[in-house]
Amino acid sequence: MSQQNVHIHLIAGGIAGTTGAILTCPLEVLKTRLQSSTATFHRPVYLPTLNPSGSIAQLCTCTNPRPANMGILMCLRHIIDTEGPAALFKGLGPNLVGVAPSRAIYFCAYDTAKKFFNNRLTPESKKVHMFSAMCAGFCASTCTNPIWVVKTRLQLDQRKIGKNLGATQCIRTIYQKDGIRGFYRGVTASYAGISETVIHFVIYEHLKKTLRERRRVQIGSEKSGRDFFEYMLCGACSKSCASIMAYPHEVVRTRLREEGTKYRSFFQTLLTVAREEGPRALYRGLATQLVRQIPNTAIMMSTYELVVYLLTVEVPYISTR
Repeated sequence: MSQQNVHIHLIAGGIAGTTGAILTCPLEVLKTRLQSSTATFHRPVYLPTLNPSGSIAQLCTCTNPRPANMGILMCLRHIIDTEGPAALFKGLGPNLVGVAPSRAIYFCAYDTAKKFFNNRLTPESKKVHMFSAMCAGFCASTCTNPIWVVKTRLQLDQRKIGKNLGATQCIRTIYQKDGIRGFYRGVTASYAGISETVIHFVIYEHLKKTLRERRRVQIGSEKSGRDFFEYMLCGACSKSCASIMAYPHEVVRTRLREEGTKYRSFFQTLLTVAREEGPRALYRGLATQLVRQIPNTAIMMSTYELVVYLLTVEVPYISTR
């Protein structure tokens, strides 16, 4: 892979990831809190009681510690009412800092690995896509895990804006309590989550190849608006399937990144959550994840394909062709 192609995929992956992160940040915050054991939502429950005059009055609110009983819109409204609208974008700073290099590393590693395996295995086969996705996921998870630990801590902070935990203070606290190891909490769950990226890209590449063959479109030919719309659908469909199949690792990862929790390792956390809260707890926040992933992945994949196309076709002097 030439240096120019590396730069193209770095730029495309960075732009794609940043765009998706900004537009879907509120749902990311909500999903993280639903997965957590520390962040709760409080649903007002009005009970009919008799006032001194004998008529029925509406009274008192009680705390409901089960966030699954609240809908997505109600949870978002709760965050706005208790912490302010800006709370929907908590953790956006580290997210923007991390998403560009994370996606850039991922897409660049994926493209590099795919070319490597294409020369040694059956070109464009499912094995090539699977091994390439595994390599890309491992590289991205290892390099950027400290950023995601900070992002998760900020998203779980339920104080109002102005009194909330800052990124610098969060980094200092993690280092003082756990040292460098604290920034790699949840990395084992991220490695387990590579299965999600493998499933995602295998399905995505298969759908894209099927559409290309059906329309008899060859790689490198001129693309139309319909092509990018189809990439969005392929990305959304493949990511949704992958998310449902591999979702428990996300709950485990969030629990491991919580501050001062009883969770220590991947399998210990998996078994503890299932035993204490039931198997359904491993799918907390799944609905929010699917609602978020569909637009996020569609935006990310179509943006990535568009940027790569523009940099290789519209600006031919940087192309290797």
